Amino acid sequence: MILNEKIKASEVHLTGVDGEDFGIVPTAEALAMARKLKVDLVCTSLMSSPPPCKLIRAGAAKEEAQQDRKRERTPKLKEIRLTPQIEEHDYETKKQQAERILKSGDAVQFVVRIQGKEGAQAKALLESLLNDLAESGRKKTGIQISGKQAAVQVDPLTD
Repeated sequence: MILNEKIKASEVHLTGVDGEDFGIVPTAEALAMARKLKVDLVCTSLMSSPPPCKLIRAGAAKEEAQQDRKRERTPKLKEIRLTPQIEEHDYETKKQQAERILKSGDAVQFVVRIQGKEGAQAKALLESLLNDLAESGRKKTGIQISGKQAAVQVDPLTD
């Protein structure tokens, strides 16, 4: 996405703020029009000649580019480790940490370490976490108990 003075073409195919078509206009004239209306001139593609450009409210182009980068970012898997005998305050802290991660668009893997016969306790802990995080994310995998740990993956809710 190329903005304002960085557009090097001699003429552009211009579209107005409200979608009106101005046709092919010299770049200097398009820039003057953008300054007069206090908007940005944005080149949407360099593949055609003359390049299509549109007038967008000032700052909207940058916001749109940031949102595109956010959408392109691949979600990461973050791991949160717990024990079955977790205190109430620690539980709340881990839950808030998971909510923060899910809201940022990343997935969370909860891992509970098990010793002896703590399997049922670990499963109950993970189920209560899943219930508490229902509005932030949904489970991708079921609760898996294997040997020394119980795990579940929670993906963020997509808009």
